[in-house]
Amino acid sequence: MIRSEVLREIAPILRDHLVVCNIGLPSQELHMIDDQPSNFYMLGTMGLSSSIGLGVALAQDKTVISIDGDGSVLTNFGTLPTIANNVADNFILLIVDNGSYGSTGDQPTYAGKKTSLAAVAKACGCENVIECQDKDTGEVLQKAIESKKMTIIVCKCDSGNIKLPVITMDPVVIRDRFMKSVQA
Repeated sequence: MIRSEVLREIAPILRDHLVVCNIGLPSQELHMIDDQPSNFYMLGTMGLSSSIGLGVALAQDKTVISIDGDGSVLTNFGTLPTIANNVADNFILLIVDNGSYGSTGDQPTYAGKKTSLAAVAKACGCENVIECQDKDTGEVLQKAIESKKMTIIVCKCDSGNIKLPVITMDPVVIRDRFMKSVQA
């Protein structure tokens, strides 16, 4: 499975939660698959989905799921020790690890080589870290939500992109409708 297929499979699970989605193609794919006011689409801040998601989780009680990519996590390694040391049991970080910088042309990442993001998260002190295969992501995500424990999920999937348009929604509209979902 490629990332868009993983997102399509987990979209029904995501629908009832606050979601902060990684920049570029992941946001465009989730927007196309199942646009929800409770989805915050990152449009230009690589590596910050996990940090923003943790902040939202710390600020309120609803479940927050950050969808990040291996390339983005690699550009903001400081997020993993920050997450480990600021536990929010309503926070789930889903790292879609396709071994590539998918939004910029599928150049390989080190996560596609020797670097294990699950091992790095554990080394940073994250206690609930699960690495799964793409086909198992929905089940693993549902169990993480039900556990009510902060969880890092590293979903290993194939590299590849689908062609789709950019999100034309104004960033202020994305922010405002997400804020209303947080407050509801």
